[in-house]
Amino acid sequence: MLRENINCLKKSFTMKRLGNIIKIYSSLGLSNLLKRPIVWGYPPAVFIETTNICNLKCPLCPSGNGTLERAKGYMEFSTFTKIIDEIKEKCFMVILWNQGEPFLNKEFLEMVKYASDAGLFTLVSTNANILPPAEEIVKSGLDSMIVSFDGTTQETYNKYRVNGDLDVLKQNVNALVKAKKKLHSSTPLIRQQFLVLKHNEHQIEDMKVMAKELGVDNLEFKTAQIYAKEDVYTFLPENPKYRRYKISGDDDFELKFGIKNRCSRIWTKPVINWNGEVAICCFDKDIEFKVGNVLDQPFGEIWRNASFQKMRQNIFDHREKIDICRNCGEGVKLRIKKVEK
Repeated sequence: MLRENINCLKKSFTMKRLGNIIKIYSSLGLSNLLKRPIVWGYPPAVFIETTNICNLKCPLCPSGNGTLERAKGYMEFSTFTKIIDEIKEKCFMVILWNQGEPFLNKEFLEMVKYASDAGLFTLVSTNANILPPAEEIVKSGLDSMIVSFDGTTQETYNKYRVNGDLDVLKQNVNALVKAKKKLHSSTPLIRQQFLVLKHNEHQIEDMKVMAKELGVDNLEFKTAQIYAKEDVYTFLPENPKYRRYKISGDDDFELKFGIKNRCSRIWTKPVINWNGEVAICCFDKDIEFKVGNVLDQPFGEIWRNASFQKMRQNIFDHREKIDICRNCGEGVKLRIKKVEK
């Protein structure tokens, strides 16, 4: 998204951050060439999970369908500030979600403001069924928000966003658009996202109309991640364009573009979960590969420790044998189409 990238540079650019991004991508390139992990610098973006609890019951989401095995809770503000204070001079962006609905954390807007005041670009993804007052969101310094719209009627929307209310969602987005105008703010950018599924693909054109009526900044169509054979028949759209998988005759599925023994995410987008535990990436939902906790040691030490490096080496050696990597979005175009305002 061009506007988001421009806004990110305007807000977050410093020579220190530029130097860091040169270091990390240089080390990634050299690592890919030598097939051994070299890490210089910090990641340019960090996922921070403010909670892994959600108000909806989406059937393909581990938080929503109850399959998430790790403990549930809310990140404390002191944990958040500890993370920001360490990464703020090096990183460009904080991505404020992983599992769960971020706005359920009652201190979420305080967290946004703390990160924003540190010069970090702030991005959140939300179902937007439960939001604080719109003007408070705008004033917090939130830069961009992905809002999940997966149907243009309540019946269709609720098939995936179980317990969600489409009218409430539309009212909340409308309030945000009005608040931005009232406060003469161009942020947060509102990115309306449509997860293309079997039961809603017939509403793609209707969603374009809805996005225009609401006055959002972007409309984005995204492919769904599935987990089991039965999901092929239940959730994947008929149009192969809107799938990230190729399907065999017996409903076996695999990523369209295969699995290469490399990964940029493990160099550029680690996750810090609500309790301080670090995950190598957002696809390690239950933290199968434990690398450390920021409450026990600095993030920078965890980022380069033996456990993290071992995982990077495993990816170079045999990524296709790692369960979470076989169903990962690395190298896959997850967003199929974007329609800008």
